[in-house]
Amino acid sequence: HHDKGFGKFFAYLNLFVFFMLLLVMGSNYLIMFIGWEGVGLCSYLLIGFWFTNPSYADAAKKAFVMNRIGDLGFLIAVFLIFNYFGSIGFAEVFGKAAAMKSGDSVLVLITLLLFVGATGKSAQIPLFTWLPDAMAGPTPVSALIHAATMVTAGIYMIARSNILFSLAPVTLEIIAIIGLATAVFAALIALTQTDIKKVLAYSTVSQLGYMFLGLGVGSYTGAFFHVLTHAFFKALLFLGAGSVIHAMSNEQDMRKMGGLKGKLPITFWTMLIGTIAIAGIPPFSGFFSKDEILAGAFAHSTTLYVIGVITAALTSFYMFRMMFLTFWGKFRGTHEQEHHLHESPATMTIPLIVLAVLSAIGGMIGVPEVMGGHHELGHFLAPVFEKSTHLLGEHHITHSTEWILMGVSVGAALFALLFAYNKYIKNAHVPVADGEQRSVAANLSYNKFYVDELYDTIIRKPLDAMSVFFYKVVDLLGIDGIVNGLGKGTIESSKGLRLLQTGNVGFYIFMMVAGIIAVLVYGYTIVN
Repeated sequence: HHDKGFGKFFAYLNLFVFFMLLLVMGSNYLIMFIGWEGVGLCSYLLIGFWFTNPSYADAAKKAFVMNRIGDLGFLIAVFLIFNYFGSIGFAEVFGKAAAMKSGDSVLVLITLLLFVGATGKSAQIPLFTWLPDAMAGPTPVSALIHAATMVTAGIYMIARSNILFSLAPVTLEIIAIIGLATAVFAALIALTQTDIKKVLAYSTVSQLGYMFLGLGVGSYTGAFFHVLTHAFFKALLFLGAGSVIHAMSNEQDMRKMGGLKGKLPITFWTMLIGTIAIAGIPPFSGFFSKDEILAGAFAHSTTLYVIGVITAALTSFYMFRMMFLTFWGKFRGTHEQEHHLHESPATMTIPLIVLAVLSAIGGMIGVPEVMGGHHELGHFLAPVFEKSTHLLGEHHITHSTEWILMGVSVGAALFALLFAYNKYIKNAHVPVADGEQRSVAANLSYNKFYVDELYDTIIRKPLDAMSVFFYKVVDLLGIDGIVNGLGKGTIESSKGLRLLQTGNVGFYIFMMVAGIIAVLVYGYTIVN
């Protein structure tokens, strides 16, 4: 209400959409890179939209700088592609690459550099800490950045370059391992967060890790399917969180919420659908896409599959924890907040309803054959991934195995739901206040495993010390010392010469006569 910069906000938002369309519609790496940089710029402008708040401005700068690190890898990869293939057009590059042997060192280097770009944009270890801080922007920005656009650009880029990656199996293994590590790590952090938007932010990092796992095990269709379904339920959850924050007079701490389902019925029911979808409970959209990735992981490695299922259980737990703390139990806020509680206007609830419908039925475009479906999305994307499927070889899982895998993942999600229900509904547990004692594990999770502090210690502080050294020693004493020294030397020598200029006419005549005599004496000595 009454926020400044209304027009500017929508201008930035539409510029963001323009660059994202440019990114996905370009037919070569240059156009993709222009779109890639454009969404990076727009995210900086939108995250720091309320730039008068120093912490929001810092979050925007952090996102911008961390993305530049990844973008450098992408840029070097584009130069290498042009140098090696003589073109940056997708058709020419992929055509020439298909004739190369698998595991070629040049392809491994190019794909690793492209993956560095993707880790920055799609917030994977070690470049993931900017994404939770991106919560500083307005909530529609969070929905846009975290759900449908910028963070999935890295997934899109790898899926678009699938032939290059399929010819670099080493890179695919690295992608799968880093993706799964990020998924688990972010899920563990989300378990104890008390800020409703922070839970969703770490959930996004975790789900992106899932998508990278899909790419790494060669399940390109599964990863892309999860990009689509995730866009529906994560945008829904973020906008739902925005509706809750709006009703709570800008309060984001779930410890001060509770019992909101009666006051915000539309927000509650739509967010519940989004939560069931992200937890992977059938027949909602997240179930189909997540299980396709898990099936690909199982065919690739049992270890990856087991860790993936554990991550799915963690996802179910922290999402239902968020719902129970927010909508069930007694209201824990102030009387003033309780007095102002109201359902959001239609401009906010209609998008929630639309996204809830998509979250519920969106998975129908990828129903597997084992369940009597035809996987329309898989057939639609088949021409894009055809060569990669041929290179990697298809992993066929029997129908009975597929049913067992689905049963295990759904069972894990339901077990986590019951565990959260027991803790937060039956026992009415509320997370402790910030100053109170937590267990070591809970403290590590709540403080994000101190990753920001670690980066601060090993990167920022040494860089600060180095910049101070270069400023004081190299710049002030060295460069400035030489330049200023030459200037001072000139001034001092001119002061000495200035003493010859006395302003006395008699002195000048004397010096002229003395000079003439000196010249004559010199000439006479040379002649003789």
